[in-house]
Amino acid sequence: MKIYVAHSRSFDFKKELYEPIRQSSLNGEHTFVLPHETSDEPFNSKDYLKNEAELLIAEVSEPATGLGIELGWADTYGVPIVCIFKKGSKVSGSLKVVSKNFVEYSNNKELIFGIEQILNQM
Repeated sequence: MKIYVAHSRSFDFKKELYEPIRQSSLNGEHTFVLPHETSDEPFNSKDYLKNEAELLIAEVSEPATGLGIELGWADTYGVPIVCIFKKGSKVSGSLKVVSKNFVEYSNNKELIFGIEQILNQM
C-alpha cells in the first residue's frame, strides 16, 4: 500500500515519527512517503494524494495549516485517513469529519502497533 505521512513541523518528526516507521516491519510491507525525510523543500502532496496515495496517516498532535490542507485534499480525493496522536494531546474535534480511524500512542511501540492494527483492518 502507498501511504503518505502528513504532520506538523513543530516537533522532531524525523526522530519521533520517521525513524519508528522506517525501523518497523511495516516499512518492508508498504511504501511510506515521508515528505521531509531527505529534503526541507516543499513536497507536491496534492498530486501525490490525487494520483498515487492509497492512505494518509496524519500525525495530529500538533495543529498545522499545511496539515489541514493535506487532510482536505485527501478527503476530497477519497483517500482514507488515519489520525495518530500522542497521549494527552488536545486533538481537534473537526478531524472526526474526515476520519473515523484514530490511534492514540505514548511511545514508539504503541505508535507502530496502532498503525499495524488499522492497516490489518483495511
